[in-house]
Amino acid sequence: MQPRGAGKSPDEKHPAPLPEKGRACWILFCSMLYISAFTFGGGFVIVTFMKRRFVDQLRWLEEQEMLDMTALAQSAPGPIAVNAAIQVGWKVAGFAGMLSAVFGTILPPMVIFSVISLFYQRFAANRYVAYALKGMQSGVAAVILDVAVSLAVKVVRSKEWIHCMVMAAAFAAAFFLKANVIWIILAAALVGIFLALLRRKGGTAA
Repeated sequence: MQPRGAGKSPDEKHPAPLPEKGRACWILFCSMLYISAFTFGGGFVIVTFMKRRFVDQLRWLEEQEMLDMTALAQSAPGPIAVNAAIQVGWKVAGFAGMLSAVFGTILPPMVIFSVISLFYQRFAANRYVAYALKGMQSGVAAVILDVAVSLAVKVVRSKEWIHCMVMAAAFAAAFFLKANVIWIILAAALVGIFLALLRRKGGTAA
């Protein structure tokens, strides 16, 4: 497989050459197993660690690719973590990579919740567990804020004023108007399609 980052500085975060498929699947499985087992707070938190693992550390993906995958994962039905794992796995190692990433993602919560279900009454009534969960909320909020700021900075740096306006309008609709997130995503998707059509016809939308 040809290196995808030929000719670039070693310091740049360009995609690195992928390992052979079997090793790639094993790394995908182990990485997603670790991320899924030791992160709390939902899909956006997991996506943050996926970005650090597959973009910053392994350099298998570019930051823009991860940003696009996050948008698709949020827009598609189902859990965002599983949707993102499907896309990353498929991109890296095809169908086998997708299965490896998804299985690594769902295995920890499946095992943990199976065990918890056996002792649910005692678990739910334990005040120390309740205190621990409340304490985690602050950390989860910080991680999600980190994701939001990173994505926002990426949009602002693109210097495309329409994208910045869409981002600001989406935030206002969600935060102030309490609009349904589905309608916000659909509206943003329609704007993106409209811009693509304009550019194809030689328009200057951005």
